[in-house]
Amino acid sequence: MADSAPTAETVGSAVEVHKTKSSFDIIEDRDVDDVYSRANPGRKGFTKYDQKDMWRMGKVQELRRSYRPLSALSFAVILCAVWEYLLISNEVGLRNGGLAGLFWTYIWTFVGFGFVEMSLAEMASMAPISGGQYHWVSEFSPPKYQQFLSYMVGWMSTLSWQAGNASGSMLTGTMIQALLSVNNPDTYIAESWHGTLLAFAMVAVIFVVNIWGAELWSQIQNFLLILHTLGFLVIIITLWVMAPHRSAKDVFTSFTEEGGWGNIGLSLMVGQLTSIYSLLGSDATAHMAEEVRDAGRYVPISLFWSYIVNGLMAIIFLITYVFCIPSVHEALNNPTGFPFIYVFQQALNTSGVNALVIIVLILVIAANVSFNASTARQTFAFARDKGLPFSTWIGAVRNEIPANAIALTCVITMLLSLINIGSSIAFEAMISLQVVALMCTYAVSISCVLYRRIVHPDLIPNARWSLGKWGVGVNCVGLLYVTQAAFWSFWPPQKEIQIDSFNWAVVLFVLLVGLSLGMYGWRGRKEYKGPVADIRAAKVD
Repeated sequence: MADSAPTAETVGSAVEVHKTKSSFDIIEDRDVDDVYSRANPGRKGFTKYDQKDMWRMGKVQELRRSYRPLSALSFAVILCAVWEYLLISNEVGLRNGGLAGLFWTYIWTFVGFGFVEMSLAEMASMAPISGGQYHWVSEFSPPKYQQFLSYMVGWMSTLSWQAGNASGSMLTGTMIQALLSVNNPDTYIAESWHGTLLAFAMVAVIFVVNIWGAELWSQIQNFLLILHTLGFLVIIITLWVMAPHRSAKDVFTSFTEEGGWGNIGLSLMVGQLTSIYSLLGSDATAHMAEEVRDAGRYVPISLFWSYIVNGLMAIIFLITYVFCIPSVHEALNNPTGFPFIYVFQQALNTSGVNALVIIVLILVIAANVSFNASTARQTFAFARDKGLPFSTWIGAVRNEIPANAIALTCVITMLLSLINIGSSIAFEAMISLQVVALMCTYAVSISCVLYRRIVHPDLIPNARWSLGKWGVGVNCVGLLYVTQAAFWSFWPPQKEIQIDSFNWAVVLFVLLVGLSLGMYGWRGRKEYKGPVADIRAAKVD
């Protein structure tokens, strides 16, 4: 909690710490170990590098470091679930680009977003802490802007993760409804409140696992990674063997657009949102950093390699998937609302469709549990730094987990799910905010580290996962990519705009910025100092 964080007067009493304008003092290993061990009595599981990192950032080790290197990588792979989200959320890409459009927009998104991912991974190595983007902005931005920028990014990150968390639970609910429709096409009538109640059931599972099964969850990540891989193999092999196939010419050169834009280039730019959405959450392990052993090394490794592993699996999956779509128009107009169920139905009978959808459902539920955990940690960290109302309660730690932040996250998910009963459009609008807000937090974070790298390179902490001489180039490309991604995230999925097809993200983004500015004027500028206020000038070698 922020109230119990070590200060320069308490933890630093045994070591004289000096900040200079141009360099960091180097603190002896034995001094940091001694000071930090006395500040964290009874804490085990962290390495000397974790001690140094937490000491430098002015935080007490409150959470249990139960994720080892492989389980941290497994956690990141399972949470991102790229091929699963490409499977269940490809309607916009198919509508705006068709078979070839869906494939090629994913390829350039995977490449472009890779530069963003490398930038985030390096920052996670410099400052491995649950706060993620708002912490990095606070530490690396120009001093006169750090408080304001960090606070704004903190609110955007918190609300975007909360919206994304709600979307995952609602998605499982609507998938179950789709299964009911497949099995009872003549008798079952899908109602919005059915999906909301199913989302509540999902929230109950998430709450139980993340409160009472947190340690067990970290221990079964490797098993879930095996399940993730087996599910992938079962689905693509089934489609290879059983489904009808299009020609390679259709798959790689057949661009179509049903969004009414009248221009395939414009349609493709709108359609890339499918691929962007599937790759969101790649920074999730950064928010679990305080629970990963030797986080400064293994958090960036898990971020980068989970992105590569998931991304390559998704390419193999996507090629298989688009080969197996007999008709884009029929896929988009499937009664269940899911094009992938149409594809399954072309290959299998109802029992087979049930089996494949249940496999996907299990994997998405696992991703939801991990997404909730990461969302709660980000919320906990921002509260710990006094960025949220009721920060003392939200930032409380019980049994080495942020229990109150987990409970709050579950309540927010349920409240957002209630919106779906009154209007599915309003709920989808709330969720669309996730993409825009996250892109903005990435853009500001990368801009700040780029500024520090160019203007004050001597003030950047050492990173054990470093971009080295390629840093400026990677940051610049990443910033350009994420800027265009944010711009296209505001566009509607089709030209003819109606109430149910308008992209309300632009409206909600303006409201979010207004809310953040209002909170900053009311409380933030007085109470929020930002993580940089606790940073010590110890350079981690």
